[in-house]
Amino acid sequence: MIKVCHMTSGHPPEDGRIFRKECVSLAQAGYDVYLVQRGASYEKDGVHIVGAGDFHGGRLSRMISYARNVYQTALGVDADIYHFHEPELLPYGLKLKRRGKIVIFDSHERYAELIGQKYYLPKWSRVLVARCYGAFERYVLRRIDGVVFPALKDGKDPFAGQCRHTAIVNNTALLSETYDQYDPDVKKDSESICYVGALDYGRGITHLVRAAARAQCELYLAGKFCPDSYRQELLSMPEAHCVHDCGILDRPAVMERIQRSQIGMATILNVGQYNQYDNLATKCYEYMSLGIPVILTRSPYNQKVVDQYRFGICVDPENCEELAGAIRYLLDHPDEAQEMGENGRRAVREVFNWSIEEKKLLALYEEILNDKKEIAP
Repeated sequence: MIKVCHMTSGHPPEDGRIFRKECVSLAQAGYDVYLVQRGASYEKDGVHIVGAGDFHGGRLSRMISYARNVYQTALGVDADIYHFHEPELLPYGLKLKRRGKIVIFDSHERYAELIGQKYYLPKWSRVLVARCYGAFERYVLRRIDGVVFPALKDGKDPFAGQCRHTAIVNNTALLSETYDQYDPDVKKDSESICYVGALDYGRGITHLVRAAARAQCELYLAGKFCPDSYRQELLSMPEAHCVHDCGILDRPAVMERIQRSQIGMATILNVGQYNQYDNLATKCYEYMSLGIPVILTRSPYNQKVVDQYRFGICVDPENCEELAGAIRYLLDHPDEAQEMGENGRRAVREVFNWSIEEKKLLALYEEILNDKKEIAP
């Protein structure tokens, strides 16, 4: 049996994409799967969880000392394939490759582009850091075996030609976790909209608060504020009387919060890499799975998908008047909103679900393994 080890230094234990989707799918396909993550060791859903201990410290400490600890822990697994999920693990990917291992980088974001939006870096340094990172990433990708990315860009693989093997594996809905949790009898909160996920200016939260106040509705926010000071800034706005700060919720509570809302919001601003790729935000798939209409940023891809599947409305995320108008329209036309919600569920069931995407991940592994057999002496 082929032994696979996934490594994460920055994601939470049992991360949705890493554990619940990729690792469990690989285990079900017959691989002997290990996951090195924060915390203690245990077994779950056919996956061997290998705890790298608790992490206490800042971002720099995580990227240096804790990343090294994750690598050393993973090295003890002695796997055939190593699949890592953070850019700070790139140097260790090289080390593993020199040891004769098969190595795959799962690039959840286009980090060279994302660095420009990092509030904790001085503005003057961001371009330089992004260029240095991009050059090092390309250096590593030429030497390892595969890279996974969640979306095409303008119909093309953004990593094509940079690595021997690439796969586009969209972070779509896991039906058992979202779609199957739908309950048509859940009572909706009156005049309610919700946003789940990271809460920062670039995600359009400031504009969303202003639009919600203008639309005279209740806005439920669930997630972590980035930076922490943004929470006070947001709640100090004169329009913040409509905001309900739900904090960080576990998965069942997230599912409940979405179902109790009448509309799901995904109006991310057009900054950095946001809205540049051919996929929907993960939260859109969750809203669609649970049968509520979605208001999302107008981009070429988003508009194309909305026109095809009729599950929501696209808007300019910085135009608070247009955003408020879309909210008000769906609240005032419940039959049309319900139809959009039903359309979204149908689209998830037929197109946007993990059972389709996992086949691409498994195909990548088979392709790399077959390639190794062909070049073996």
